[in-house]
Amino acid sequence: MIRINENFLKLQTSYLFSNIANKINEYQKANPESAIIKLGIGDATRALPPACVAAFHRAVDEMAEDDTFRGYGPEQGYPFLREKIAAEDFQARGADIAADEIFISDGAKCDTGNFQEILAGNISVALPDPVYPVYLDTNVMAGRTGSMKNGRYENIHYMECTPENGFIPDLPPESVDLIYLCFPNNPTGAMISKPELSRWVDFARENKSLILYDAAYEAFISDDTLPHSIYEIEGAREIAVEFRSFSKTAGFTGTRCAFTVVPKECMAYDSAGNAHSLHMLWHRRHSTKFNGVSYPVQRAAEAVYSPEGKQQVKAIIDFYMKNAGHIRREIHDLDYEYMGGTHSPYIWINTKSDSWEFFDMLLNKAGVVCTPGLGFGTCGQQFIRLSAFNSYENVETAMKRIHQIVRS
Repeated sequence: MIRINENFLKLQTSYLFSNIANKINEYQKANPESAIIKLGIGDATRALPPACVAAFHRAVDEMAEDDTFRGYGPEQGYPFLREKIAAEDFQARGADIAADEIFISDGAKCDTGNFQEILAGNISVALPDPVYPVYLDTNVMAGRTGSMKNGRYENIHYMECTPENGFIPDLPPESVDLIYLCFPNNPTGAMISKPELSRWVDFARENKSLILYDAAYEAFISDDTLPHSIYEIEGAREIAVEFRSFSKTAGFTGTRCAFTVVPKECMAYDSAGNAHSLHMLWHRRHSTKFNGVSYPVQRAAEAVYSPEGKQQVKAIIDFYMKNAGHIRREIHDLDYEYMGGTHSPYIWINTKSDSWEFFDMLLNKAGVVCTPGLGFGTCGQQFIRLSAFNSYENVETAMKRIHQIVRS
């Protein structure tokens, strides 16, 4: 008889954002006249930059003519985009990354989940808590965890991120094989310094660990002394894979384009201790299981790096950060402790109450959607995350509503 992968049965019954969507739908059915303002999920709300739209149109027109039509593209991505990424995002910041070390994909979420597929099933895994749920859930699916007890899975090293450590995880007390880091952080909005990140690189090199570094929000960093890429740190090419996305920076959430960097020096080991190139393994997996991002989408992403594209993307980022600044000011006025909103579109707020109860209060009394911190881990129990992805008018209205119910 056909059997299932029983590791899926260890997962919680619903993905965090699906659970939130269900609650919103139930509320909307019961309150059809209520205008809900969503400051929960990090979905872009501004239109694509005009430079990207123009490039998209040109590429679609090419697909309409036999002479310029494109069929199957290279699975790793078209050279025109990979070369721009290597030059603009890495080499310009002193990071030694070549175009052929970049893999174009349809999302950082997919890549962070899929990458662990080429790693052994019995490795040890270290995750921040709180953390983006995909990191944990995909390792549960792969069978690297035990059962969940008291809100945590067995066989996972949870690196607690709290106000006491500035939401920057401490190094594990012992060797671990796979380490997930995300900066600017989702959900807390915390940002790491170069000396702090250097400690992680040194730890990974000493222990032959691998760091999966999620830098999807690097465009929101407002201080250029902070690292935009882990490859700005000496030695990182040997131990780190980096994930980036055009979703939040240029509004490609509905268009789908991202990329993963796998340096050729980055190694993992077989059971006999022999080193193998992760670049080669990922290339094999990528070309076998992924058909590539469409040509028009890649041309649109290339336009992000044009002079006008850079200006337009910066304007989008500035818009969201204006929203974040307003949320920060209002939360400060309510005397809540918070993190984020400076190098990130997320504000992590200490409600000093149950996060799902606070979520329900905001939804039912204010018609405002947040993300309950418990969905990111046990350390998020009394926190909520507010997102700056909305119109400024909606953010103003939402914060007025929150003021009213908190002060009442």
